[in-house]
Amino acid sequence: MKYFLEFVLARLVDYPDDVDVQEVSTDRGIVFYLTVHPEDAGKIIGKGGRTISSIRALLTAAAPKPEMRITVKLCE
Repeated sequence: MKYFLEFVLARLVDYPDDVDVQEVSTDRGIVFYLTVHPEDAGKIIGKGGRTISSIRALLTAAAPKPEMRITVKLCE
């Protein structure tokens, strides 16, 4: 799922080389920490948070187990 997330993010931003995704497994699920170029943060969040919500929905749909919780956090 990390590679899928990197693939999607690289197509959304102007600086794809600055995209960094850290995956942390917890007892409740998986947390993805995103680090992008400061100018690209707005593109990841989107208008009213729609883009980041869509990314979360894609990852939840791609989860290996339906009960697995997927969290995406944008680090600044």
